[in-house]
Amino acid sequence: MSVRLTYEDGTIRVAGAGDLDLPGVQHDDRTDTGRAPAYRYADLVDALDERGLASEDTVFDFPSLSLSSSYELRDYQRAALDDWVGADRRGVLELPTGSGKTVIAIGAIEALETPTLVVVPTVDLLGQWREELETEFDRPVGQLGGGTQELADLTVSTYDSAYLRADELGDRFGLVVFDEVHHLGGEGYRDIARLLAAPARMGLTATFERPDGAHEVVADLVGPLVRSVAVDQLAGDHLADYDIKRIEVGLTPEERETYERHQETFTDYLASSGIQLHSGSDYQELVKRSGNDPRAREALLAKQRAREVMMNAQRKVDELATILDRHREDRVIVFTAHTDLVYRLSERFLVPAITHETGASERREILDRFREGTYSRVVTANVLDEGVDVPAANVAVLLSGSGSQREFTQRLGRILRPKEDASGPGRALLYEVVSEETAEENVARRRR
Repeated sequence: MSVRLTYEDGTIRVAGAGDLDLPGVQHDDRTDTGRAPAYRYADLVDALDERGLASEDTVFDFPSLSLSSSYELRDYQRAALDDWVGADRRGVLELPTGSGKTVIAIGAIEALETPTLVVVPTVDLLGQWREELETEFDRPVGQLGGGTQELADLTVSTYDSAYLRADELGDRFGLVVFDEVHHLGGEGYRDIARLLAAPARMGLTATFERPDGAHEVVADLVGPLVRSVAVDQLAGDHLADYDIKRIEVGLTPEERETYERHQETFTDYLASSGIQLHSGSDYQELVKRSGNDPRAREALLAKQRAREVMMNAQRKVDELATILDRHREDRVIVFTAHTDLVYRLSERFLVPAITHETGASERREILDRFREGTYSRVVTANVLDEGVDVPAANVAVLLSGSGSQREFTQRLGRILRPKEDASGPGRALLYEVVSEETAEENVARRRR
């Protein structure tokens, strides 16, 4: 028996397999052959090899590349790469921001010498990766996204562009690297990994687990978590040492009255409806109810208003004034949850602001001036959490946020730079300013 494997529109067509039970293969009545999602290609090859069956494999037809990088991997980077190789070149690496995940991926590309697709969440990262690959491998690098559609043996793509073109890219690359791989858990983006046949798959992230459990889907499509390195394992040796200071501030009497009133509306509804918020799915159930239940909608709006009060509290702003005065000689990034507060702080403290409304060129200019020292502080709402090359800072102030561990880790990572980087800080400091006797304080305490 000889089995023939071909790639076709995001699937692997399996001919000559008869009634063999092969991973992911279902009978296609239209062609009278078997067919499997493209991402099962490696499993199919392994299954045929294990059974000693001859196969004609025409899925890939590309040359081996000659690639050499100037990077020398640190011990923990080499260990992460070795673990990935040992896991059949499939899996996720979880390392802190600033630890050089890109360097590990470059090591994988160099080792495999196969055409590679790197998938990234933002246009900023698109440019950074393309420049890095061109510099390291001294060859043209393709780009899909940011107004450019150029393919090459080494190509960088946004998740959006890869999603639109995945079926036609499926047999072009032997390795795919998903930067910020937790994005792949999104319902639409999953098809990128499903439609690519690349047998080698690497996911990079600082925070793998998702509250909605979608990391389990990522593990199925890319591979399991094969290496996890915590911030504390690198701080002091490879990354700057850091301290975390949590400051609790009170609400003003007017804010307290407003907060309690709205919070009571929310909790009263939960008590009367029997809903208990133990997970994200519980909250989604409440959102669904709000579509046809006026009281549920009123409760959600009340929760939102209570949240806005505690996150934008006046005494947080007053505390920020003290912190900024204390750190006049430091580089400071201030994080908030709301754009309105960003502009309020920018106006009061004469600090450059970056929000989702800030154009790409203006954002680059602000970050360049921050990098060169013209600006010593920046205030932002969410957009610098990931996907942007942020210049070295040594102080971060969290005035408000979602409260998630993922967000906290990402923002801490923004001030953790390689210890030996002469342009970076020696020790980092993160302030978390929370409103006392609120839900925000409870979340912060659970994270201790």
